[in-house]
Amino acid sequence: MSRRIHLALHPYGVGGPGQHGLWKDARVAKNASIDINYYIAQAKAAEHALFDALFIVDSQYINATYPAHYLNRLEPLTLLSAVATHTRRVGLVGTASSTYNSPFNLARRFASLDHISGGRAGWNVVTSFDTGTSRNFGFEEHLDYTSRYGRALEFVRVARGLWDSYEDDAFPADVERGVFLDPAKLHALDHAGEHFTVAGPLNLSRSPQGQPVIFQAGVSEEGRDLAAQVAEGIYAPGGTLRQAQEYYADIKARTASYGRDPDHIKIFIHGGPVVAGTDAAARRREREIFEEDNDFDRNLALLGRSFSAYDFGVHDLDAPFPDVAHLAEKGGRTGAARIIERARAENLTLRQVAQSANEFRSSPFVGSPHTVADTIEQWFAAGTFDGINLAFRTADELELFVDGVVPLLQKRGLFRTAYEADTLRGHLGLPVPANRHTREHLLVAD
Repeated sequence: MSRRIHLALHPYGVGGPGQHGLWKDARVAKNASIDINYYIAQAKAAEHALFDALFIVDSQYINATYPAHYLNRLEPLTLLSAVATHTRRVGLVGTASSTYNSPFNLARRFASLDHISGGRAGWNVVTSFDTGTSRNFGFEEHLDYTSRYGRALEFVRVARGLWDSYEDDAFPADVERGVFLDPAKLHALDHAGEHFTVAGPLNLSRSPQGQPVIFQAGVSEEGRDLAAQVAEGIYAPGGTLRQAQEYYADIKARTASYGRDPDHIKIFIHGGPVVAGTDAAARRREREIFEEDNDFDRNLALLGRSFSAYDFGVHDLDAPFPDVAHLAEKGGRTGAARIIERARAENLTLRQVAQSANEFRSSPFVGSPHTVADTIEQWFAAGTFDGINLAFRTADELELFVDGVVPLLQKRGLFRTAYEADTLRGHLGLPVPANRHTREHLLVAD
């Protein structure tokens, strides 16, 4: 098989959405989410296993009902810069909002991480799901979908323009001639658009991989279109095998429709494998994990995230699900629409909706090492993903996967047996983007 599976690691810390009880596990340090040594250890484990990347998620709004990891965690780029100095090959992908950042500042920060890591940086572009974030940045309310995604598209294009400020050979550093910079190879951006006016140039040269890799998690129509236009990696919702196939085909088709090579966008689905000595033992452990995390009050609070951080606790739990559709436009519209549709179709109460939001759903990647490897191979061959964004509750569970499943995937030719590149682009099989100014020179020469 010419295609190979890409694997990324997503640390849970003390537990995010759906892992409400993780912080109680004796194997998890209660300060894991703010302990840089925890992340360094996770990154080293991922690198030892030859994974493509370490992925750090983020948001910028909390209240007291939020999951433990959200309440107290490190800022992604600061975290990844520290991790970069303790690793050599594994990619480093951080989440940052295009709604609540400025292009020049964020472009410089990611370019800095790219240099510090030797070309291993990736940016997960989000438009901000937590509507409460707006008040942390001096705005009365969150932008609507159209504005957020239009801003995100322009933001990425501006960042890429800034990353091309210097051509690759801009610094001759010729002591004899007294020439450090060739000024003809430095380019201002002079961008003036709907959302941003940015002069440039950026005061940082290109890294060994040219530019950080752009990731995105597009579920809505606007999100999928943004991904198809600019993303090089995408975090997909997963679901059933059929749903994953449909999503994969849709994103690849949209990418082609924008004149891009569909192979230049790598789709990662979420995977929380549970591996044990036997299938039965793994299924028992999966059920135990569900029970450990099944906290009704937390689930009710989490439900509000899709509806502009709404407090459903003000309603009668046994009354019909309230009419809150108007709150979804500036929150998680796609997820909120599914919740509303199901509540109406099945005439559910608020209590039933909160319970169903965290009802037990068995993962396909549960069982003995052979069973999990077989399922991964089946899904990969069926056209559902290019990679899996893996999440494990503890270091022990990561080790079970690395020692039990990874060797089987390697034996089948589905996963690398050694790193073949030093950059994140190299791991993902993505081309180094040509500097736009160098490309223009070549076109003129032709």
